[in-house]
Amino acid sequence: MTYEIKAGEGGVDDAAVEAAFVAAGGADVASAEELDALKAEVKALNTRIVAGQRPALVGGQALAAEDDERKAFRDGYLRKGQESAPEVKALATTTGPEGGYAVPQEIDEMIGAHVRDFSPIRQLATVVGVGSANYRKLVVTGGIASGWISETAPRPETAATDFAEIAPPMGELYANPAATQTMLDDAAFDVERWLAGEIGAEFAQAEGAAFVAGSGVAQPKGFLTYAHSDAADGVRAFGTLQHVDSGVDGGIGDADVLIDLVHSLKAPLRQGAAFVMNAGTLAAVRKLKTTDGDYVWRAGIESGQPGTLLGHPVVEAAAMPDVASGETPIAFGNFKAGYVIAERTATRILRDPYSNKPYVHFYATKRVGGAVSNSEAIKLLRCSV
Repeated sequence: MTYEIKAGEGGVDDAAVEAAFVAAGGADVASAEELDALKAEVKALNTRIVAGQRPALVGGQALAAEDDERKAFRDGYLRKGQESAPEVKALATTTGPEGGYAVPQEIDEMIGAHVRDFSPIRQLATVVGVGSANYRKLVVTGGIASGWISETAPRPETAATDFAEIAPPMGELYANPAATQTMLDDAAFDVERWLAGEIGAEFAQAEGAAFVAGSGVAQPKGFLTYAHSDAADGVRAFGTLQHVDSGVDGGIGDADVLIDLVHSLKAPLRQGAAFVMNAGTLAAVRKLKTTDGDYVWRAGIESGQPGTLLGHPVVEAAAMPDVASGETPIAFGNFKAGYVIAERTATRILRDPYSNKPYVHFYATKRVGGAVSNSEAIKLLRCSV
């Protein structure tokens, strides 16, 4: 049965319900229970109206109205999962240095930032995606032997190949910055995208430093942390790098030392090899001259083309040590063959608006490992006599 009930300013009272009930032909005593049920339903609606939850009545059913924020939450978060968007202080609009500068006035959408120094070993090394933290790599440490023999002579057994196993130590990078919801709503730029960029920059810097000098404990093992000696290839133990002494205690020596460093690497590995050093060491190397007075550094012929050192490119890595007694400030090698980076997953970012209200946290993690895979492919220059 359908009822047409007229509501007053304070809602719907019992008199209006009884009038509508009579008008619909339900005035007999047998319909008393139905009238009581109708009054109870109207009373519940009155309670919602007083609480400010007035429903929209469509076809006898109450439909809750959706505002824009609820719709955005449903479409953007519940349906699509975590939105894109690493350790820094919380951002808020109440203090200038923590984000308040971005709110009161209009600012340029492109935010200036301090340029960070990176160690771009990832660009030189071999990067593999792995399905678990138990990644292993087999390396051949000795080739198959052969020999000359006559047509009818017996064929004795020759030596077989030896293998070694490489297990790059893995660790997890994390960052957990926060911003207030007001900051996210009112800032004149996309705070979430900016935070995502900052996370990426910080992770690149941290992992780059670990590939050079990481301890191997809950992080990659850097190539500078491996044992090294002056023994030649085939003599020293597997996993031990070779160093060439500069001949000067606390200095890099002359151009001849760099030539010795280059030719300590086997010829097949020199194809694709590169020098790695920091900016201070590079400045000193660029001043070196041959006995004829020519600089060993050669600037790029074309604009934008990098210069070369003894015919090989130079990569600046901020994590490399400075020139000092006993240090190894210069590395030369084929890092594609000599160093492997195992990456479990790409960077994951979880948007967490619940744990620490009114702050919204952006929890980012990344699992990565690294290790030397061929100790004959990377050579070091040691500042020592």
